[in-house]
Amino acid sequence: MTGSPRITPAEITGIKGALIRRFAKKKLGQVPASVGVYWHNQPVMMSLSGLSAKVERWHACDEQLKSFAHMAVASQVGCSWCLDYNYFESFNKDLDVAKAREIPRWHESDVFSPLEREVLAYAEAMTTTEPTVTDEMVASLVAQLGEAAVIELTAVIAFANFTTRGNVALGIGSDGFADACGLAPLAAPSAPPARSHGR
Repeated sequence: MTGSPRITPAEITGIKGALIRRFAKKKLGQVPASVGVYWHNQPVMMSLSGLSAKVERWHACDEQLKSFAHMAVASQVGCSWCLDYNYFESFNKDLDVAKAREIPRWHESDVFSPLEREVLAYAEAMTTTEPTVTDEMVASLVAQLGEAAVIELTAVIAFANFTTRGNVALGIGSDGFADACGLAPLAAPSAPPARSHGR
């Protein structure tokens, strides 16, 4: 893990704790430090987990586009946990790992399609304070993906902002999931990303 959480992880105890530890080890190979942090307030942890599970059941928008959008938010906000986890999940879901690896430097990378670049720009525009989303951005995405998919993509980006900002505030860093399955380190941008959100 990079750094230490700002709230010391609690010991995960009891029957519920045993079930959570077993589930985490089965899915991730280890129990993330974030679980111990959120264990201090189990109703919050369970609500966040439940919402995350519901988000994963949405299927109106392409999984790869949603994963890339979440990683773009994580990269912009600085959430190493979400970047690492989504890179790891790209591998597990048989998505394009080579492209996922490039998300932190997508502005300067040439591996993304025009649509993928629009999705990444949209994710950043939603994440910027104040948001810089334009009518043209949304209209172009709707023309290519349809209304239902754009609504879902927007909700996924909003959810990514919700989770990434909480992790950063609590000092929850990467647990090294991608390293554990032998993935190459995430690419690093050679320059700060441009502030324009065009294609």
